[in-house]
Amino acid sequence: MTNLQSDHLQKRIFSGIQPTGNLHLGNYLGAIKNWVNLQNDISSIFSIVDLHAITVPQEPSKLKSSTHEVTAAIIASGIDIDKSILFNQSSVKEHAELAWILNCVCRIGWLNRMTQFKEKAGKNRENASVGLYGYPVLMAADILLYKSTHVPVGDDQKQHIELARDIASSFNNMFTSDEEDDFFNLPEPQIIGEATRVMSLRDGTKKMSKSDASDASRINLTDTAEEISNKIKKAKTDPHPLPDTIEELKDRPEAHNLMSIYSSLSDQTLEKALIEFSGKGFSYFKPRLIDLAIETLSPISREMRSLLKYRNEIDKILKNGEQKAKEIAEPVLKDVKNLVGFVN
Repeated sequence: MTNLQSDHLQKRIFSGIQPTGNLHLGNYLGAIKNWVNLQNDISSIFSIVDLHAITVPQEPSKLKSSTHEVTAAIIASGIDIDKSILFNQSSVKEHAELAWILNCVCRIGWLNRMTQFKEKAGKNRENASVGLYGYPVLMAADILLYKSTHVPVGDDQKQHIELARDIASSFNNMFTSDEEDDFFNLPEPQIIGEATRVMSLRDGTKKMSKSDASDASRINLTDTAEEISNKIKKAKTDPHPLPDTIEELKDRPEAHNLMSIYSSLSDQTLEKALIEFSGKGFSYFKPRLIDLAIETLSPISREMRSLLKYRNEIDKILKNGEQKAKEIAEPVLKDVKNLVGFVN
């Protein structure tokens, strides 16, 4: 069996996170916590996707600092660099090269259907960068470059995995014959956990975000125990007691959000968490959520601060991850170039 065939059969995940400011509870519950659990069972590649970050303007010195901070947060949360590959995206040039080739496979109509561009560009659509418009193709390249079979994502990212599948299928049709195995497998989205999409503490209909002007809307991984406590105490709720069933949470976005956070932090289903608090008010529930959040996040915050004292060591970790990533990426891109007809 060739290495290429072996790569086809190996179960592997790829996932990335942007180095844009402080990571928050949504990043932890929606991504990093799941990564930590997955790394024990499946070949895992995680990237700080700085090429994605520059699709909107970035302060260069802040981008470098944020890359260190995000790396520290990932390691502090439990990613084992001996089990997983961890690197910054721009250090592996094959991401950008494959993205260009896939740009020539992807169709404008496919990108026009991407709802996140409309949300991110907003009213300034005409002034948005080409990079922001085309970043779903780069995301597809990130995934396909490692022959990833599964991609842990939030609900809002499923459309991008569907695009990656469309691009992979189109590439296979264009460049492999009927007698040959498909070059790219079609990756599957992997949505895990009760809080795949954590919402704002101030408005349960909006996603928790680094860009929200109100710091009270999110719990940052760097927040102190006092800050975590105050933010949860002030989190928006409603006057009704907590219900028995998920169905009864449907029209109560803030209650649904806080219960989802609790269930994910406590590693139990939302149904079980509701049984625990059925009929109780938020004055009973919030102190227990505060204790759980502090118990989970405070050790991460402490370890982050410790790691960031030695940024040279973080650079070494990223460099080591870069070398491991290149061992997979370089031969895949070489095969892609051969299929396309490049002389290399």
